[in-house]
Amino acid sequence: MRSIRRQLLIWLLALVIVGVGFAGWLIYRQALAEANELFDYQLQQIAAALPSEPFSSVLSSRSESNEGVVIQIWNRNGVLMYYSHPRVPLAPHAELGFSTESTPRGEWRVYSAIVGDNVVQLAQPLSIRNRVAAGVAWRTLWPLVVVLPLLGVAIWVIIGRGLMPLQRVTRALDTRHPEALDPLSDQRLPQEVRPVVRALNALLARLSTALDTQKAFVADAAHELRTPLAAVQIQAQLVARAQDDEMRREALADLHKGIARATRLAEQLLALARSEPDGKAVETRVDLSALLDECVRNYVLVAQERGVDLGIETSEPATVTGDPDSLRVMFNNLVDNATKYTPLGGRVDVALKVRDGRSSVEISDSGSGIPKEERERVFDRFYRMGEHVDRARTDVSGTGLGLAIVRRIADQHNAAVALGESPAGGLKATITF
Repeated sequence: MRSIRRQLLIWLLALVIVGVGFAGWLIYRQALAEANELFDYQLQQIAAALPSEPFSSVLSSRSESNEGVVIQIWNRNGVLMYYSHPRVPLAPHAELGFSTESTPRGEWRVYSAIVGDNVVQLAQPLSIRNRVAAGVAWRTLWPLVVVLPLLGVAIWVIIGRGLMPLQRVTRALDTRHPEALDPLSDQRLPQEVRPVVRALNALLARLSTALDTQKAFVADAAHELRTPLAAVQIQAQLVARAQDDEMRREALADLHKGIARATRLAEQLLALARSEPDGKAVETRVDLSALLDECVRNYVLVAQERGVDLGIETSEPATVTGDPDSLRVMFNNLVDNATKYTPLGGRVDVALKVRDGRSSVEISDSGSGIPKEERERVFDRFYRMGEHVDRARTDVSGTGLGLAIVRRIADQHNAAVALGESPAGGLKATITF
């Protein structure tokens, strides 16, 4: 399992080590430059001091006291008069001023000058200067190296304290009851943790809404199923008490109608549950013209039994992205409602139009329509228009779920549902994608 605390510790320590190494390199380079200036000045001072006393006494004292300094002296005729370290393989000639020579024993810093009638050459190995510079850098950096373990412990503790708000949020979630969906408090939380808590609160709010919707749905479904099931039970009892065949046939007919109503309600409830936001749906390209033609053909016989003329008035080529099964349920509900509430001899027209790149499906009937003040409420679940409303047909009953399912499926497909008045005076339902 990946640990933020461990990763932060590793990365911070790595950055500190890289920073210390880079600082050490800079300190070493600066110390080396200062050591070069110091030792160059020392060579100049030694050369300047030579003419003030006889060469023999100078050389006898300097050759031992100046560590690493090699001295060569030539006279005016170029004859080597003195060589303090004959085993050092330096060039047998002098180049006035400062220069650097490479020898089998390493690089040397050489200074040559004319002193009186002689030429004096002083040389010093660069390894001495490098060693001095490295010593300066190490003495500067070793306290930081020693402190690194303590720094690691301090970083570990500080990161732990910084992550404590996340641990508090975790504990608050772990100790919660499954039904406790009230928002978490974001007080006394760092600025970096508050977006996480706000996202969790938004999720809790959505869960609370979903649970409330589910509870309301279950309660409404139980309430609505109670009536048709009770009616079926009573009708079954009437069948059992029938005294003759005529009464039994009537009771069986009522029982079949009751079973059909309960079945229809169960189907509508199932369709509504599938159209919930968390319902599983497979989206694909759907040919609206073919889908509408299928829905209308499936309801032609039903419409004929109801004495309604059902047909497609206009059908333009159109496709949308969506779930074909859900769209089929939506159109079936609209066609079923239109044919169900249209009086005998009426008509239902279906039209598919494309305007400005938008596809729209219009289903118009010649029924009594829906009053304006109730056109929004009919989309609520289990809502039915009041008894005072004049109905074109009184031989049908609804579940109050058809238009709620239509609205839900339309919302899932980013479509708009509008109810208006049809040219025949009935209801016109328009779905615009």
